[in-house]
Amino acid sequence: MKRVVHRKMPDGSFQNVQPFHVSMEGLEKTILCRCDNDYDAMVKILCICARRKNVLIIVYAVVSNHCHVAVLAANQADADAFGQEVKRMYAMWFSRQYGEQKRLQKTDVKAICLDNDWYVRNALAYILRNALDNGCHVNDYRWSAYRAMFCDECAKGKGNRQVASLTKVERRKWMHTGDSLNDVAWRLDAGNSLVPASFCDREYLEQAFEHDQAFFLKTIGGQNASEMQWKLIEAPRKMLVDSDFYKSCNEISQRWFQTELADLSIERKTRLIPYLKRTMKTTVPQLARTMGLSRNQVSAILGL
Repeated sequence: MKRVVHRKMPDGSFQNVQPFHVSMEGLEKTILCRCDNDYDAMVKILCICARRKNVLIIVYAVVSNHCHVAVLAANQADADAFGQEVKRMYAMWFSRQYGEQKRLQKTDVKAICLDNDWYVRNALAYILRNALDNGCHVNDYRWSAYRAMFCDECAKGKGNRQVASLTKVERRKWMHTGDSLNDVAWRLDAGNSLVPASFCDREYLEQAFEHDQAFFLKTIGGQNASEMQWKLIEAPRKMLVDSDFYKSCNEISQRWFQTELADLSIERKTRLIPYLKRTMKTTVPQLARTMGLSRNQVSAILGL
């Protein structure tokens, strides 16, 4: 598969982009989506924020207390900015709907670079299999991008209304934004929900699975959900004890460099440390212990 691809971005530029998994966790005390209007708004907010922050959506799934999105972004900063903009914009929607201020203040947003083929395929499958955790078959769940994949006829969008043709009043009513959307190819269905095939980069997912729908479905069905939950959601948000943190770092070292962590050169450690700081909850002292460096060396690498 091609993990890094060349794409035309929302701002009109052409860039080499790579995949990121972006998740927003409502945590146990916050239900992000309480009714169909909330789910619908979240999907539209994902699209608007992707356009604003110059990333492309591959797939998404919105459930009651969290959402997952895979995006193509030029760098970590763009992926992070997208996640924060989704949180900001949805917090405004939530406040207007329910009059609850700062309800999403502690909602955590994380963007993780999918740095190898295994992670890409399993993250894309994991996002869509979230429907199973909500008691639905993946092909029946309304609030995911599943139906955008492997569906040439759906992509043609017969009978769908173009978002670009909406009036300003209609944009605010149906898209929840005053942004000009005259340049987008998005479409609305008969119920004024966005058609996933009109905005998801379905080609990226399909080539990731070798254009083989059976391979795609087999990955979803055979996936270890607990493993992916840990690697994509829990580990980046929880402070691990040193032994578990070392194991995770060693696994990344083997993926990146085919080398044990203890055998890495200082140049490779310099490449790895910023990635670990971005994607895992850790500290300078823990990084120093794990990498066999001084705290001053780690701080210098991180620019602290």
